Amino acid sequence: MRRLILTLLMMAGLSGAAFAQEPPATPDQPLARPEQEARAQALFNEIRCVVCQHESIADSPAGVASDMRRWVRDRIAAGESDAEIREGLVARYGDYVLFTPPLRAGTLVLWGLPLALVLGGGVVLVWIGRRRPVAEGPAELTESERLAVQDLLKAATSGPEDDATSPPKTQG
Repeated sequence: MRRLILTLLMMAGLSGAAFAQEPPATPDQPLARPEQEARAQALFNEIRCVVCQHESIADSPAGVASDMRRWVRDRIAAGESDAEIREGLVARYGDYVLFTPPLRAGTLVLWGLPLALVLGGGVVLVWIGRRRPVAEGPAELTESERLAVQDLLKAATSGPEDDATSPPKTQG
C-alpha cells in the first residue's frame, strides 16, 4: 500500500512539473532590447498585411499579421539583418508583401503601369484633339441666302413699330 501511495505521489509531482512550463509568449510581446524593438517596429510599417492588403502589419488586427509580427521579431532576435528578413518575407508571400517592392522584371508592371496609364491617356487626348475638324471661320452665303437676309433686315428696320418699348404715336 505504501508503494502505491508513493507511486501516486510521484506521478502527481511529475504531472505538475509538466504543466508548470513557462506560458507561451504573446504574439505582440516586444523584444527585450529597445534597439531591436525599434527595428521591428520600422519593419512592421514596411510590410503589408496579406489579409487586409491596405494596412501594414503594425496596424492590422488580423491573426496573420500577428503571426508575421512574431516571425519578424523572432528573426531579429536570431540576429538577421533587415534585408534578410525582407527576403524571407518575399520568399514566403511574394513581392506584394512589401509596400515598396523591389524593381525587377517581375515587378516592372507595378512600377510602370501608373506611368503607362498617364502617358496612354495623354496620347489618346492628343489623338482625339487632332481628329476633330478645325473650324475655318464663317461660311460664305450664297446669293439667294444673302438676298433673303437683306429682305429680313429691311423688314425689321422699316416695319411698323408695334413693340411695347416704342413711344406711342400721336395723331396730329
